[in-house]
Amino acid sequence: MPDSARDRAAQRERVVLSQRRGARMVRTRVEVAEQTGIGEHLVRGLVRAQLALSLRLGLAVLAIFVAIPVMGATIHPFADATIAGLPLNWLILGLAPTPLLYLAGKLYIRLAEQAERDFVRLVDSDIEGPGVEAADPDAGDGREGR
Repeated sequence: MPDSARDRAAQRERVVLSQRRGARMVRTRVEVAEQTGIGEHLVRGLVRAQLALSLRLGLAVLAIFVAIPVMGATIHPFADATIAGLPLNWLILGLAPTPLLYLAGKLYIRLAEQAERDFVRLVDSDIEGPGVEAADPDAGDGREGR
């Protein structure tokens, strides 16, 4: 190796990027686990999102249940319609609630779990660096078939 190449090799310096001193690293998972002010705010946001979801779904189901008797009282052909001698509006009120409530429950569970997955992604986002895969919150918990 020529002398100039050895001199350049000797002069090379390895530069390592590190955190600046005084920079505060946001540790969301620690904030939530230790129930600090930030962690409490994040958890309250999750609870608020799930409460808003449940209220919206509850109001939608209630609106459907209220609409059936209102239609029966205001629309005379609907109120006079019968199937096998039973009034149509009573049949609907007797048979519709079970599947409607079941579907509303399934929808709520799906959307609430999505909100929880988003929350976990938010909490885990600060500890994952480049090239680190996010842990799947549903992996290995036995819920594959739902």
